[in-house]
Amino acid sequence: MDILVVAATEAEILPFLGLSPQQRQGIDTLVTGVGMVATALAIGQRLASTRYDLLLNVGIAGSFDKSIALGEVVCVVQDTFSELGVEDGDQFVNSELLGLAQCTFISDQRHTMLLSLRKCSGITVNTVHGNEDTINEVVNRLNPDTESMEGAAVFYAGHHFGIPVIQVRAISNYVERRNKANWQLPLAIDNLNRWLAAFTLE
Repeated sequence: MDILVVAATEAEILPFLGLSPQQRQGIDTLVTGVGMVATALAIGQRLASTRYDLLLNVGIAGSFDKSIALGEVVCVVQDTFSELGVEDGDQFVNSELLGLAQCTFISDQRHTMLLSLRKCSGITVNTVHGNEDTINEVVNRLNPDTESMEGAAVFYAGHHFGIPVIQVRAISNYVERRNKANWQLPLAIDNLNRWLAAFTLE
């Protein structure tokens, strides 16, 4: 199986990149840059010339659910472009209801390495939430577990090219007013890369 590991930044997968070429055999990597636009562009460019059997999107994420421990590795089985739609007064109408574009995607979950991971729903955003009012609004509307800036874009690309997608994230912080002192970035990155290293041995 030929796999493309997709991450927004090199820092998120740096330990994985340090593994031997033999352990990463059959696995290519793509660092896209942060955000859904950069991600979609980078994946589109790669898939225009190279075919893969699976896209594996990995990285850190924020969690709306404080029962998920910081550092925990989770599988995002559903992801939504939460801002794709229109405002109609106080109501938000998503792009699917408008008949414009698909905004929610479902993950491929067949790999055995996913069995032990908590299954989550996520949203993909241009602006990371850090305001109580907007956090409450998106929780009431979509009830997501996680938040990233790239996940649904990977699903979109996979859907377009007919390639299954798995999204695995490690929780680095809770979605709240921005306070980096509470974040656990090194722990999240370490746990994510431990999972990735184990994934290569399957």
